[in-house]
Amino acid sequence: MFVRDYLIPRLLQYFLVIFLGITIVFFIPRLAPTNPVERTIAELRSRGTYLDPAHIQQMVDELTEMYGLSGSWLEQYKDFWVRLSKGDFGLSFFQFPTPVIELIKRALPWTVGLLLTTTLLSWILGNIIGGMAGYAHNKRWSKVLDVIVMFIRPIPYYVFALGLLILFGYVWRKFPISGGASIGAKPSFTWAYIKDVLRHAFLPAMSMAVLGAASWFQTSKLIVQNVNAEDYVQYAQLGGVKENKIIFRYVIRNAMLPQVTNLALSLGQILSGALITEIVFSYPGIGHLLFSAISTGDYNLIMGIISLSIVAITTLVLLVDLLYPLFDPRIRYR
Repeated sequence: MFVRDYLIPRLLQYFLVIFLGITIVFFIPRLAPTNPVERTIAELRSRGTYLDPAHIQQMVDELTEMYGLSGSWLEQYKDFWVRLSKGDFGLSFFQFPTPVIELIKRALPWTVGLLLTTTLLSWILGNIIGGMAGYAHNKRWSKVLDVIVMFIRPIPYYVFALGLLILFGYVWRKFPISGGASIGAKPSFTWAYIKDVLRHAFLPAMSMAVLGAASWFQTSKLIVQNVNAEDYVQYAQLGGVKENKIIFRYVIRNAMLPQVTNLALSLGQILSGALITEIVFSYPGIGHLLFSAISTGDYNLIMGIISLSIVAITTLVLLVDLLYPLFDPRIRYR
């Protein structure tokens, strides 16, 4: 039966992966030689702040309790899961007293808007063009696209992003070079604000969409060429089946199966942000927030972002696993 033989085992795997992933996220920061409380005290001292020796230990105890670092690791671990079940990731260490979940809520819309759009756009364009090029791999236009993609694909992302930044931000000055919107702009559903956001998002979106489409193009073309060599495709061609029917019903449909899985994994990574993109363009998303958290040793913020990313990726993999038999008749729920 579907529930007993297929759904329940996968749900158990799903919760096990999340449990192990978040457990690892909890313990790794605590293996560091210093903790956030010590770093906070050291930071205050480095700024020349006078700390009364008689009150330092009291401050350490209060900060330790506030950040959930009191007690043994086992006690901290239990408290961590209790707070996590309530959606409480604690307070940010270096943006005190802002809750971690509040910082994530502020950054998440920027990342989701940018990455969701660029990921879907690059996936659609890359697979359509790559599929057509793979089916007609002997055509001249297909070979020209191959040359273009082979030139673009090996370029390191940060080099490509910096190239766009210099070209369109400094040489031609057509687009803003940093931020998600103009300083002082108030969020609203007006055309002026939307246009401002789109202008700021153009360069980071273009940098990811071009290289992303090139990657999907190469993968799609290779898969389509392999599918095109299958016996059932050759038989359909010899049998006089219309070319459009062969392309979309026999070739593209089968070639898209692994690409759907790869898309789900790519979408799951949205919550972890586009780290390099958001750093290069100073884009106020999850990736930039994660970089700041790592730089300052903000353990709570790091754990919050990575935990959400683990849940998102695992959930999408589960959905693909459950829906895959609908796309591939060869797979059955068993």
